[in-house]
Amino acid sequence: MANCPAIHGGYPSDYVAVSIAIFAVILLIVRSSFPFLIHKVPSARGSAFWIPVIQVVASFNFLLSLVMAGNFLKYKKSHWWLSCYVWAVWVEGPLGFGLLMSCRIAQAFQLYHAFVKRRLPPVRSHIFLPLVVLPWIAGAAIIHVKKPLNCRCHLQAYWVIAVMSLHALYVAVLVGFTGAIRHIEFRFDELKDLWQGILVSASLIGLWVSAYILNEIHDNISWLQVTSRFILLFTASILVLVFFSISISQPLLAQISFIKREPIEFKTMCQALGIPDSRLLLHREQAVVIDPNEPLDKLLAHKMFRQSFMAFADSCLAGESVHFFEEVHELGKIPIDDPVSRIYMARHIINKYIIAGAAMEVNISHRSRQAILATTDLTHPDLFTDALNELIQLMKMNLEKDYWSSMYFLKLKDETSVRSNGYEMEQMSGAYSFSPRLSCVNAIDDPFHRDHFSSGSSQDVHHPYP
Repeated sequence: MANCPAIHGGYPSDYVAVSIAIFAVILLIVRSSFPFLIHKVPSARGSAFWIPVIQVVASFNFLLSLVMAGNFLKYKKSHWWLSCYVWAVWVEGPLGFGLLMSCRIAQAFQLYHAFVKRRLPPVRSHIFLPLVVLPWIAGAAIIHVKKPLNCRCHLQAYWVIAVMSLHALYVAVLVGFTGAIRHIEFRFDELKDLWQGILVSASLIGLWVSAYILNEIHDNISWLQVTSRFILLFTASILVLVFFSISISQPLLAQISFIKREPIEFKTMCQALGIPDSRLLLHREQAVVIDPNEPLDKLLAHKMFRQSFMAFADSCLAGESVHFFEEVHELGKIPIDDPVSRIYMARHIINKYIIAGAAMEVNISHRSRQAILATTDLTHPDLFTDALNELIQLMKMNLEKDYWSSMYFLKLKDETSVRSNGYEMEQMSGAYSFSPRLSCVNAIDDPFHRDHFSSGSSQDVHHPYP
């Protein structure tokens, strides 16, 4: 231990670095949970939810491992769980930086298949992510068996080359996926977040290598070790904040900011993509006559009826089918020549209604569900047709008959009556309104032209005859 200067922590800069790391973790937790706690946004299911959660956990593990293995605090390593091999090998590697990089690669993998291949990934994320982390686990196991760490938790030179090669390999894979999707015109911040994560992670690796070289060459300079570990933890704290991205998994949540003070309205995917008249009922829209004898699918095409029927279905705790119909109806408004917007909307519908355990999972057959999940073209106009037909049949059997005798239908009849009368009055007032600029009678021939114009403006009238 005599050859290990500054092995014990407790320097003022150490406490400052640890405080910055704690603040970064708190800020990261607030940033990730803000939409759910403040705006009461319903949480997603599947990889869209647990990959960002794993990112937060991996960030915490990464910073904690640097604190424990970097000798920032004064403590005696009297227990096995305080050893360098626990924190510098296992927690910092497979459970920290390695897991963080693997999550980002899994997100880039999803974006590549969705927007380039136009299909869902062939491997589910709960299988793909452990496979990506596996090399880190194997490397940590080899280091734990060989025990090449010195008293400062540093590796020997040839071990450093192998470990940094693994780090660089994951950055290179991330660069490859990002480069493959760089031509996609994303509607949110996915591409920017990917490049930002690559830049910061590559900078951290370069800084780690530089600090290692300096400490090994000048191992007798205590202030160099203290300064290098402060910079390393400070940079890592910035990395976990910059590296975290929710726009890739849940792009709508990325539109909510906790920095702005003004109230923020949580948009639907339809509104975020700019679909015209999404969930809006214009006051000038002409009311339609609701005929109970018409097919339900034709009635649902009318916005006023759809909103009334949706409110009734929600009151019966069976509104998933109507919400699904509306979002598929909005998807149909997106042109075929806009594949990016169609993919966004299709992924949103699949994550919200189709996948097992979704927030508003609809009751469709296994065949229809698998056909959607295994599709080779997320932009296909008939992607949800079979599922929609099944749900319309369910609504006919379970909801339609009760709706016609409900208060929701009576209220709709009153609203359509008021709108019809208002529309007729507007048409009549428009028919009888008179504008002198539209009059085809010349001012010289009109005996009442003095009533149309003020005395001041009459000087501007040019008579056609001298």
